Amino acid sequence: MSMDESIREYCKILSLPVVVSCYQSEAEAAVKAKLSYQEYLYKVLQQQIVVRVDNSVNTKIKKARFPFLKTLEEYDFTYQPKIDEKLIRELATLHFLSEAKNIVLVGPPGVGKTHLAVGFGLKAARARKRVLFYTAEDLINELVSAEVSRRLPALLDTLSRLDLLIIDELGYLSVSQQSAALFFKLVSKRYEKTSTIITSNRPFEEWGEVFNDDVVAAAILDRILHHCHPFLVQGKSYRLKEIMGKD
Repeated sequence: MSMDESIREYCKILSLPVVVSCYQSEAEAAVKAKLSYQEYLYKVLQQQIVVRVDNSVNTKIKKARFPFLKTLEEYDFTYQPKIDEKLIRELATLHFLSEAKNIVLVGPPGVGKTHLAVGFGLKAARARKRVLFYTAEDLINELVSAEVSRRLPALLDTLSRLDLLIIDELGYLSVSQQSAALFFKLVSKRYEKTSTIITSNRPFEEWGEVFNDDVVAAAILDRILHHCHPFLVQGKSYRLKEIMGKD
């Protein structure tokens, strides 16, 4: 076996496909640039790392199950001037994750709550954090199904290990008392350990109606808001803006 064949075989064993594809061209470039052995090795390994990190990030984004991909940089703050842009930018550094703080975005439909939630989620996924996006309806249905099939403890353990859980559209549909109790278990499991982002069209004083139980709603709010950045998003509808723009 030649040296080239041996190198390719070793790279295959070590799962270094990028090194296989670039080591010869990088060696030729290193000779021309009179690079040291260490500099050559650094450049080859750097290319492998870049691709591996990119693949890891793409996997995190796919696993997060975002409904669409929109960044915080794409959010039009001029259209929603009342929102605290400075605080949004600060939160985009993701310090709130290490502090296990939550974000709650409350406002009418169409003002960009989900866009902001996804934007934070993308930031976290690109930082290689474990992120998962649910609509409130899908999450509650999954909790109910898990309880029926006796998988609830396992599901709660899985969800509690996420760095960021995004729950979208809470309040669009009312929740049964049984489902409210399951939601409370999830919130309690994550309380002061990991971060949650919630979007809702209902103000906090109406969450008792959402969960069909004032006591449970108060307990949920107590845990969510204890370490939280709440935002009241009151502005024009982006959907109406898009419709008007087409006319």
